[in-house]
Amino acid sequence: MYTVTYLVQLGELTLKKSNIKEFEKRLVHNLNLYLEGVKSRVKLVAGRMYVECPEESCPAVEFALNHLIGITGWARAIVCEKNLESIQAAVLQLATQAKEKGAKTFKIDCRRIDKSFPMTSYEVNCEAGGPVFDQGLLTVDVHNPDLFVRVEIREKCYVYGNAEKVCRGLPVGTGGKGLLLLSGGLDSPVAGYRMMRRGMKVECCYFHAYPYTSVEAQEKVEHLAEIISLYGVETHINVIPFTDVQMRIKEVTRTHEPVNGIQAEAFSTLLLRMAMMRCASMVAKHIKCQCLITGESLGQVASQTVENMEVTESMCELPLLRPLVGMDKEEIVDTAIKIGTYETSILPYEDCCVLFSPRHPVLRARVEDAKLLYDALDCESMIQEAFDKREIKMFNARNYIWDNYGTSPRPEKDA
Repeated sequence: MYTVTYLVQLGELTLKKSNIKEFEKRLVHNLNLYLEGVKSRVKLVAGRMYVECPEESCPAVEFALNHLIGITGWARAIVCEKNLESIQAAVLQLATQAKEKGAKTFKIDCRRIDKSFPMTSYEVNCEAGGPVFDQGLLTVDVHNPDLFVRVEIREKCYVYGNAEKVCRGLPVGTGGKGLLLLSGGLDSPVAGYRMMRRGMKVECCYFHAYPYTSVEAQEKVEHLAEIISLYGVETHINVIPFTDVQMRIKEVTRTHEPVNGIQAEAFSTLLLRMAMMRCASMVAKHIKCQCLITGESLGQVASQTVENMEVTESMCELPLLRPLVGMDKEEIVDTAIKIGTYETSILPYEDCCVLFSPRHPVLRARVEDAKLLYDALDCESMIQEAFDKREIKMFNARNYIWDNYGTSPRPEKDA
C-alpha cells in the first residue's frame, strides 16, 4: 500500500546526548500530529526518519515536512535491491529526471551503513553512475554538481537526489511554552517562528480596540496565527478587548501634568504597552506559559530604545524574550517572506498601537516616571475585565492539511 518513501534528515537534535530520545520522540509525535488521518507511516531508525505513504498522500506529506521544525531536509527516495545493477538503475532514473529539468552535472556519494555489502563506499561512488556517464546524460562535477545523488546502504538501499532544505531547529515542544504578543505587523509573527525553531510551543494573544481597530484588522491577525500554527503544530489566540484601557490612557494623559518636564501624552504608547504586559502576564500564567515573547527590535521605533524597553519589561511577571532584538528590518522581512506571513502583515489594517501613537513619543523614559503615570490610570479593574472577556480561537496544521490536501473529508471531531 505504501509505494513512496521519504528520507528525512534530522537537524540540531542529533547533537543531543543522553536525552536525544526525548527529542526524537517529540519529533515523531509532531509529524504524526500533522499527518493524523493521512495514509502514511512514520518511523525513526538509527538517526534517520522515514515516511512511507501512497502516491495520493504525497502532497500532504510534503507540506508537513516543509513545515516540520526539527529537520534539515527531506528527499523522495528510490528503494531498491542491495546490488550494483539496481543502484545503477535508480541513479539513471534520477539523472534522467534531472536532465529534463536542465541539469548538466552530477555527483554520487555513498554511505555504507551495512558493512556486509560487498563493495566499499568508494567503489559504489565510482561504479553507480556508469550508465549515466556512458549514455552521455550528465557529466561528473565533484565540486558543484547540479544533481547530488546520495546512496544509503542500510537494511535496504535508498537512492535519492537533491534534498529539500527546510526549517531546522529543535522539535516544537522541547523548549517550554511561551505567549506571543501578536500584532498585525511584520515583526511578531517572525518572533514567534524563531522561538518555535528553538523548540518552544507558542500561544498567542492579540489586543483589539474595536471600533478604533476594524474587524478586518482582527481577521488579519487571526490569519497570521493560522500561518504560524503551520510551523508550531497548533496554537491558540486569545483576542483581548482593550478599548476601555486605551481610552483611559488617552483621557488621563491629556489632562495629567508633565512628568519630569515631559508631556504626559508622550508616554501614551509606553503606558499602553505596560498595560498589555500586565494583561499578557495574566493570560500566560492562566495557560501555564513560562515566558512572554515580543517582536521588538532595538531602535526600530521610539518604544524600542533600551530605556523604553526597560519600562515595558517592568510590568512583566514572567521572563520577556525578544528574539528579534538584534535583527534589522531587511532580515525580518526576508524571514516573513520565507514563512509566508509577509503578504498578510502588509495588509493596510492598522493595529491599536499605531492608531493611538502620540505625535512626539518619549524616547528615553525613566521607569519611575512611567510608573507614576501608570498608577494614575487606575486601570487594574479594566485589565481584569479585558482578561475575563477574552475570546479564544484555535488553529492547527492538521486541519489545514485536511482542508487543502486531504483525500477525504476532515474528521468529524474537528469539523
